Amino acid sequence: MIAADVELKSVVHWIHGKSVTSVSGRSGIVWNPATGEASARVAFASDEEVDAAVAAAKAAFPEWRATPLARRAEIMFRFRELVDAHRQQLAELISLEHGKTVADAMGEVARGVENIEFACGIPNLLKGGFSEQASRGIDVYNIRQPLGVVAGITPFNFPAMVPLWMFPNALACGNTFILKPSEKDPSASLLLADLLKRAGVPDGVFNIVQGDRAAVDRLLAHPDIKAISFVGSTPVARSIYETGTRNGKRVQALGGAKNHMLVLPDADIGMAADAAVSAAFGSAGERCMAISVVVAIDSVADSLISAIGERMAKIKVGPGLEAGNDMGPLITGEHRDRVASYMDSAAEEGATVTFDGRTHPAAAGKGFFLGTSLIDNVKTDMKCYKDEIFGPVLEVMRVNTYQEALGVINNNPFANGTAIFTRDGGVARQFQFDVEVGMVGINVPIPVPVSYYSFGGWKASLFGDLHMYGPEGVQFYTRGKVVTSRWPDPATSSVNLGFPQNR
Repeated sequence: MIAADVELKSVVHWIHGKSVTSVSGRSGIVWNPATGEASARVAFASDEEVDAAVAAAKAAFPEWRATPLARRAEIMFRFRELVDAHRQQLAELISLEHGKTVADAMGEVARGVENIEFACGIPNLLKGGFSEQASRGIDVYNIRQPLGVVAGITPFNFPAMVPLWMFPNALACGNTFILKPSEKDPSASLLLADLLKRAGVPDGVFNIVQGDRAAVDRLLAHPDIKAISFVGSTPVARSIYETGTRNGKRVQALGGAKNHMLVLPDADIGMAADAAVSAAFGSAGERCMAISVVVAIDSVADSLISAIGERMAKIKVGPGLEAGNDMGPLITGEHRDRVASYMDSAAEEGATVTFDGRTHPAAAGKGFFLGTSLIDNVKTDMKCYKDEIFGPVLEVMRVNTYQEALGVINNNPFANGTAIFTRDGGVARQFQFDVEVGMVGINVPIPVPVSYYSFGGWKASLFGDLHMYGPEGVQFYTRGKVVTSRWPDPATSSVNLGFPQNR
């Protein structure tokens, strides 16, 4: 609710190195999920305001592109130190607007810092190759150059980390950047913008436009934007990819997920239960890498479910800013209600709702809380299985064999992440060979790659050819050029109409 006598904080745009108050007249409410009350009003950009941000980035590009690699790396190092010094402030901002616990938010910031550290190595990452005497008197070498103005559209569940997957690499490579953060928790983006400016990023190199779908549509259509990075749901990712590529842009669009965790009979049950509960209910399940389905071989299912239930009963649900809580609320009341509805549909379709988060005491109070839920005896044709729930709901599917489990995972249209828990190295190696999923964990429940690898799934979890951040991130934000060079004695020059050959 919004109290009539409370003046809400304004969340504005960041264009050409400064905060810019919107003149569009359109805005939205940023909620505090822990209280159910409004905490801020966020501006929604008009087409003209998006165009102003793009114009600032376009004007800044020539000088930024010409900035020496060592200087860009130096700025990234300073930015890394500033973000590190403001970890607590960032985490508290994230907790206030998203709802996750401060400890969880601190982990998000830490993973974002890793990506800044990767970008600090840009002089080494942009080294090309050189072939002397590829032909007589001819040398050939390749270089990578920035694209120009690029944009990132980021989701609510990681308001600091996902932007940091994108813009440090993009800026280090010499591009200028437009960020459109989620309108649900936008304040962390402005703190990052201020820290970038303090690190020495010139005005116009990094810009933020707050907004809704209208701002996204303008970014996708703008002729001066060369590439778009997106993270969100699969339907939107598909639309972003199709619209962006149709408009001549390079696009990487990460979609949804339905991550399976296969538990074999030889697995350590306690370890598997710890992993399942941690990966399913961290950040209230609002993670694209959350484990949402445990696939258990029948002989291990009952003992595993019992161990999972024991751990679920100990999870403390409450405001993320309060110490001692393990799980906070969901992002909005509408999202909480949608997640809760899957308990009804699962029961109607024959599944067993072993734990119902709607009965948790926190769900009856203020804020957008829902306790942890466990659904047993899930089948592949059930709505709760086919949909990405994106909340604190863990499903259990019972199968008879490894091959049956593998078929379930490979037949799912999503292919973001998966995990296997076993003591058998041979089976684990066979699983990583057989499974048709982009990121695999072996006795690791959330296989998010470190910053010097790249993040991305397969099938309906990724639209585009390149994964995000890491080496593929550098490739995404640059384009290759091959130079063939000769410095001959003019006296040896002659006309030759034959096709060039190596001699």
